[in-house]
Amino acid sequence: MVELDLTERRALVTGGGSGIGAAVARRLGAAGAHVIVADVDGERAASVAGDVGGEPWQVDLADTAALASVQLDVDVLVNNAGIQHVARLEEFPPDRFAFMLRLMLEAPFLLIRAALPGMYAREWGRVVNISSAHGLRASPFKSAYVAAKHGLEGLSKVTALEGAPHGVTSNCVNPGYVRTPLVEAQIADQATVHGLPEDRVVSEIMLANEAIKRLIEPDEVAEAVAYLASPAAQSITGTDLVIDGGWSAR
Repeated sequence: MVELDLTERRALVTGGGSGIGAAVARRLGAAGAHVIVADVDGERAASVAGDVGGEPWQVDLADTAALASVQLDVDVLVNNAGIQHVARLEEFPPDRFAFMLRLMLEAPFLLIRAALPGMYAREWGRVVNISSAHGLRASPFKSAYVAAKHGLEGLSKVTALEGAPHGVTSNCVNPGYVRTPLVEAQIADQATVHGLPEDRVVSEIMLANEAIKRLIEPDEVAEAVAYLASPAAQSITGTDLVIDGGWSAR
């Protein structure tokens, strides 16, 4: 386990009520951080916050008009919230595309914008954006997700360049398929689009490009986030920590 002491630090984890976000919240809480668990589902946020001695924040991150006026006092910001929609381009609902970009690109921008003044004042901050192998590679039928993650990669790099003189780092963590409700929900959609039975989707579609044929566990991603918040990573910024089982090696 990465040596990490975040005592007296405040961390915000979006999408923290389940999956990767919950694992990250628990990892940062174990390191001593006061964790704000943000999720659209207030009950799930409260449950995880209770586990880590933090506080829940029920928030609709896609309501970017409301989010624009938010002020944040956090030392670690983990932009994790996301959803998936699988459809051919010509069948992709425009309102769904817009919603996903608000949630996974515009909301992280607004949260970074809100958090940077406090980080700059303290001359210390960590922005960790949960991107994806799809931030580096494309797949068919995932236009909104791929577009949002590619945009998040650029936003993270700009944050890194602007934040460097102020002691703030910004990086992406890029997992392949992680064993989460988001991934499990995709199986039926992928089966429909590709015309395969569900029991063949994981091996033949999801893990087709990964050299290591297994789903990644949420705790593995949480450890990557912890590393980026640790002293050992103080000179790592503007880059990606890739956990994709060899997908992007192709």
